[in-house]
Parts: sequence; C-alpha cells; structure tokens
Amino acid sequence: MRTDVKLHAAESERITAALRVMTVDDIPEAIRLKEIAGWNQTAADWGRFVSATPEGCFVAEHEGRVIGTTTSIVYEGRFAWIGMVLVEPQFRGQGIGTALFQRAISYLDAQGVPCLKLDATPQGRLLYEKLGFDPEYEIQRWMLKREPNRSTAPREPERIEDVLQLDLEIFGADRSRLLRSVLEEEPLFSLAVRQPAGLLGYAFGRHGARADQLGPWIARDPDVGRKLLLEFLCRSSRDVVCVDCPAPNPWVGPLVRAEGFEFARLLTRMHRGPNAHPGRPELVCGTLGPEFG
Repeated sequence: MRTDVKLHAAESERITAALRVMTVDDIPEAIRLKEIAGWNQTAADWGRFVSATPEGCFVAEHEGRVIGTTTSIVYEGRFAWIGMVLVEPQFRGQGIGTALFQRAISYLDAQGVPCLKLDATPQGRLLYEKLGFDPEYEIQRWMLKREPNRSTAPREPERIEDVLQLDLEIFGADRSRLLRSVLEEEPLFSLAVRQPAGLLGYAFGRHGARADQLGPWIARDPDVGRKLLLEFLCRSSRDVVCVDCPAPNPWVGPLVRAEGFEFARLLTRMHRGPNAHPGRPELVCGTLGPEFG
C-alpha cells in the first residue's frame, strides 16, 4: 500500500513523499543511499531484510526516486528489529526518517509484535526515547586496520545444529534462517569451540562493503572468546575488520584492544514494549550488527 505524506519543512521547500513497501527492485537504490551514508551493508543484506519480513520494509519516494528506507525483521513473534533508517542528504530534516520509522512501528504493532528493538546512534536515541523506546545497554563498535592477510587457506565449515540451539537462548529468539543465510554466503567464517560436555562458543562473519564483520560472536569465557577472535582474523583476508561489542560483556573490550582494535562509535540498544526475551548479552562478544540485532 502506498501512502502520501506531506513532510514538515518551510512552506516554500515542503515536499510530498510516498511511503510504500520495499521490494527487491528497490535494492539498487537502497545500496545507493547506503553508500552515501558510508555504511557496511551489502546487496545480500538488503535481500535478507526483504525476504525475512516482506511487508515490513519500506521506502520513501519523491518524484519517482527512492529517497529513504527503513527495514524490520520479526523474530519468532517475540520481538522485532528495526534498522536501516536512511535518508538522502538533501532531504534530511524534513521528517522523512521519522515517517518511515513510524510506518514500520505501525506495521509491527498491527502484527501484534509485543516488543520492538533497535540499536540507536546518540542522535537517534533522543528521537526514539520520544517514541517510547527505553535504553537497555550500550554497544561499542571496534575497528581493526591491518595489512591484508594473505595466509588464509581453505577450511571445512563447522556443523551448526548445536550452535543454532544455543543461539536461541543467547539471542532470545530463533534466528536460524538468518544465520543459515550468513553461513551460506561465507562458510569459512563459521566457527565453534566444543568440549565433550558441550558447546563453549561460536562465531559467524560477513563480507561487508567496507570491512569484514565478526558477529554474532559468543563465548562462555575470555579464553574461548580470544580463540574464536584469532581464528576469525586468520580466516579473514580484509585489511579492515569490525565488531559490535555489548557493554554487559565485561571482558570483550580489553580483549579486542589487545589485538589492535580501536574504538569507533557508540550505540545504545533500546526496546519498546515488554522485554520478555532479553537473551544473555553477558555472553555476547559481538552482535550480528545494528541492522539485525
């Protein structure tokens, strides 16, 4: 369904934008906006958004051109994630991002999703608080810049049945379809540490447009976390690697600093509605990303 929204600006500059559901045909334009913003997502990521919640991702159009986006993913009906709120620079400050965000909220509310979540920038946090979102904890993005790693060699991907079972507990909902998609794109980034008693930790990774991203990265203790990190760095050949580390994990910050990562930015995880399925963030070394949770 298409909705025309008159946006708030000076009378002489006021524009009308049409909000509608995003389709796969919009991905090239979404990539264009993402490139302007300097974000790390790829066309494969945009495909994941659209396939996960086909009616819950939206674009804003002006004169036949996509000028804004937002996405949502519903996880097992327990909660939903809102992300990729992007607006073309010349149209910012006119309420396009807010209109897209509220459209996503309206869709998710109509679906009966009890809890909405997102990772907010410091600027976005103020808006989201006004819209009823409460802060949960902070997330720090860390970046590693290095000489390209050329010593990688083919390795067998991990089996992941036990990983998906534990991830449900750690994340708070089933996201196995999404993780299988990440695995299929780059099997060699799937890692696990096991002992006879069970699974101690696991990790996935993605080739972003600007950096390889580690996450989700889960470990029961620092030794397991370091082992997974070093193996990921060995398997990645990129000169830039990033990871988003939640504050409830007390030891991951010193761990990534010790390997040469530098702090890049701060996000705040927020939720609207009862957070009945918070997962276990104290075991999360790195999230899948602010767009996925």
